[in-house]
Amino acid sequence: IALGLDTGLLTRISAAGTGRLEQALLTTVGRGVPTNTAPADLNNLPVEGVMPPLSGATTWINSPPLTREQLRGKVVVVDFWTYSCINCLRALPYVRAWAEKYKDQGLVVIGVHTPEFAFEKSEANVREAVARLGVAYPVAMDNDFAVWRAFKNQYWPAHYFIDGQGRIRHHHFGEGDYDGSERVIQQLLKEAGAADVASDLVQVQAQGAEAAADMAQLASPETYIGYARAENFRSPGGFARDAVKTYGPAALQLNDWSLAGSWRVTREHAALTAPGGRLAFRFKARDLHLVMGPGQGDAGVRFRVRIDGAAPGSDAGSDIDAQGLGRIDRQRLYQLIRQAGPVGERTFEIEFLDPGVQVFAFTFG
Repeated sequence: IALGLDTGLLTRISAAGTGRLEQALLTTVGRGVPTNTAPADLNNLPVEGVMPPLSGATTWINSPPLTREQLRGKVVVVDFWTYSCINCLRALPYVRAWAEKYKDQGLVVIGVHTPEFAFEKSEANVREAVARLGVAYPVAMDNDFAVWRAFKNQYWPAHYFIDGQGRIRHHHFGEGDYDGSERVIQQLLKEAGAADVASDLVQVQAQGAEAAADMAQLASPETYIGYARAENFRSPGGFARDAVKTYGPAALQLNDWSLAGSWRVTREHAALTAPGGRLAFRFKARDLHLVMGPGQGDAGVRFRVRIDGAAPGSDAGSDIDAQGLGRIDRQRLYQLIRQAGPVGERTFEIEFLDPGVQVFAFTFG
């Protein structure tokens, strides 16, 4: 994927092997994501190519399968996303708003859900996320990366803007420039003959994890827990790969993290094998999120969050209470900290009161 080569091999090997290869490749291409700001002169948007087919999608949600031929005459926004990606979640309120505002004027939004983690290949998981996140437009599950490859895409989120003749006229990678993107939609609708296209812009009041990051105070990077992509792990002795080990805490500097308790660390995640396990991270950001879920066949996992050794209080994220208590009910991103006051270096710790949790990645905002 990273090299733009044929990745059909991924669909012909085991699910575990597929996950390992995807993790190794996809991590490398998403760092330092470029953007492509909409030009000031929208009357001369370039033609970047022809819209590729969508036939590689494995499942469609909210719609029967759509083809390029069916979409001819419509303005199309293709949004590459995956449901545990914080960058995708922060862009989602705008995509939802565009879909609703312009649906009667000829806009079709298609969410192409291309998974980052193996659990995001589950149709049940994606359907639950689509419903929970209020996504009403068509979603194509791209488990084999066929649509991703057809677009030569490399980023989450990525938005492609397609005119009524089926030509790609603009693209944008990553978060931001929402006003510019909406102006592109308006221009393409006018070119397609839509009447009375609105000239105002959507006003989004995003909540929880969907709220825009505080970039001015963000000093902690996305950090993966599985050993294939882990950085700055400080527990003494390092990882025991794919084996159960009792880990101990460590003194942490900014962006260091550690495990404590009995864990089995795999390429993709760390799985807790006994109650009372802990995970700590020294961070600087307004928001701290953790991608995690119960293990196969496990019931909900209870946990407690502390920040600098105390209950979070007013700094609690949307998935815990002021005492830091929460419960893991499914595989998804959990917002655990949203600092209400000044942002400084803090030490986050989560203690799992039940075994069975799988922890995948930290993200910040």
